[in-house]
Amino acid sequence: MKWGEKVKGFKYGWIMMLAAMLLLVGACAKQEPAPETKVEKPAGGDTVVETPSGDLAPLDKRVKVLIAEDGAASGAGFYIAKEKGYFEDYNIEVEFADFANSDDMLPALAAGEVDIAGGVSTASFFNAIAQGIDVRIIADKGHNMPGKSYFTFVIGNHMVDEIKDYPDFRGKKIAVSSRNSIDGYIYEEMLKHAGLTEEDVEYVHIADFGAMLGAIDAGTIDAALSIEPLIAQGVANGFHVRFKDATDYAPESQIAMVLASPKFMGEEDVSLRFMAAYLKGVRDYNDAFFKGEGKDEIVDIMVQHTALKDPELWDKVNVTGLDPDGEMFVDDIKKQYETYKANGAILGDIDFDKAVDTSLAEEAVEIIGEYE
Repeated sequence: MKWGEKVKGFKYGWIMMLAAMLLLVGACAKQEPAPETKVEKPAGGDTVVETPSGDLAPLDKRVKVLIAEDGAASGAGFYIAKEKGYFEDYNIEVEFADFANSDDMLPALAAGEVDIAGGVSTASFFNAIAQGIDVRIIADKGHNMPGKSYFTFVIGNHMVDEIKDYPDFRGKKIAVSSRNSIDGYIYEEMLKHAGLTEEDVEYVHIADFGAMLGAIDAGTIDAALSIEPLIAQGVANGFHVRFKDATDYAPESQIAMVLASPKFMGEEDVSLRFMAAYLKGVRDYNDAFFKGEGKDEIVDIMVQHTALKDPELWDKVNVTGLDPDGEMFVDDIKKQYETYKANGAILGDIDFDKAVDTSLAEEAVEIIGEYE
């Protein structure tokens, strides 16, 4: 949507005096500007509806939406929309619920006990859907930005003169946090790009990303598939160095996704407004980190909601990519599923026409406009 300020001309002296008085008051007490309010008047009726969002009228009754989110940076759209009042504009209250693992989250989501969740690609996730857990994949919640991947490989300092290009991984010890997951998928894609097979390298399973830092610093592993902010922290502390970029071989990998319960999707008045607010939050995130607009405010929100509490470190990390229109790499989601299935990790089939539903994001974009 193209945004413009509404400027009214003032022609009469008494109006100019009033404006001067307002400026004087403003100099004494700083006030936040009120949100732009649009007024709708239904055809043939006298009732006017104020729409502080500038697009859709708020819900008649306040609705609470429960989001399963654990403070991951990829939840930026939720946090920003909450703190900047985008949900409030639609009379939506959001509450965050933390689940120990996705095995507990998915049944709650399918049952409508949770409305929205963040999910990553794993064989267990696809197995749950194949076995009847009904959840919908509705929008982007994380992908690597070209040349600035937040989820990519690092190499130990002892390897900087030895590993110069991907084929140099031959014979090296590479740590990965899990197999038949997005981690294993990225690992396999890298090996293909390098012209290597799994027999050409030594796979080392380290489930904890934090533990990889000590292992690579000690030289017990040569490389690791790591994630921000641990990548930036490891570089700052001299544990490892970044190695090229994951988009070299996986340019359109869908790492995380927004999931919704079928019940929530059926509540169209609520779900559409929720998505519009979410995308507004994502757009502010993109403005901040990729355009430098309003960055201090957004960093403050991210510090409040995520585990990365050092504002200065936000200038050093490669941040999560979040599509401002919510678009996903759907073909890659299917490719990940096929990869896990080929590995024998998935039992059953998935109807992706049902499981992936992009209609909500598409309708929201029609209302708020495409991101510029």
